[in-house]
Amino acid sequence: MAAAIVRAARLDSLADVLEVGPGLGVLTERLASEARHVVAIEIDPLLADWLRAELEGRNITVVTADVLQTEPANYFQAPFVVVANLPYHVTSPALRYLLNAGPPFASRLVVMVQAEVGDRIAAPAGDMSALAVTIQAQAQVSVVRRVAASAFYPRPKVDSAVLLIEPLADSDRPISRAELADFTKLVQAGFKQPRKKLANSLAEGLDAPKDVAIELLGAAGIDPALRPHALGVGDWVRLFRSTRM
Repeated sequence: MAAAIVRAARLDSLADVLEVGPGLGVLTERLASEARHVVAIEIDPLLADWLRAELEGRNITVVTADVLQTEPANYFQAPFVVVANLPYHVTSPALRYLLNAGPPFASRLVVMVQAEVGDRIAAPAGDMSALAVTIQAQAQVSVVRRVAASAFYPRPKVDSAVLLIEPLADSDRPISRAELADFTKLVQAGFKQPRKKLANSLAEGLDAPKDVAIELLGAAGIDPALRPHALGVGDWVRLFRSTRM
């Protein structure tokens, strides 16, 4: 598993790495053997102190911090690679933050998440969640491999998946970095009631009359009778543009 993660990160002697959740440092050492420098972010102060005693003094820096409060500019001067093991409860906020924290910005992210979450993030149009839409509007997503629960000790209750997330160049993004917060709010509004028809869900999410939601959807050429998951990224982008007219 560690070898697969390192391969997916595509490191070289000039690469800098932001590792989130280093655990006992097994992967940290593998990353450091390939990269120029690894900054390992550990929120647990006791574990961070232990990692410093074991690993620092080489090309590894251990930082006691919450990744959501970490500013890349404090550690990097050029694009960097993110390698992260994300527990379920922080997956969404951490991915959203890591994709946009900067400058400098992450050049790629290799993240391990719950398998079910990974499948949702990488889902194609027709089966998308709000998280999938907002991430795929910014990056290409692929599942590198699935990891059985039996590969870990202690054994978790669910399988995991390793995702490769490759941010789009600014010139190729359908939604600019400056627009992303507003786009995310719209998508989340559209998924307010994901099992309802889009017109109803969007109206509730926007706290607006249903007629307003139908008008916005019509301007974007989207059938208001569809369910939110049926739309692709391009549909949500058109809907976002229709709200700006």
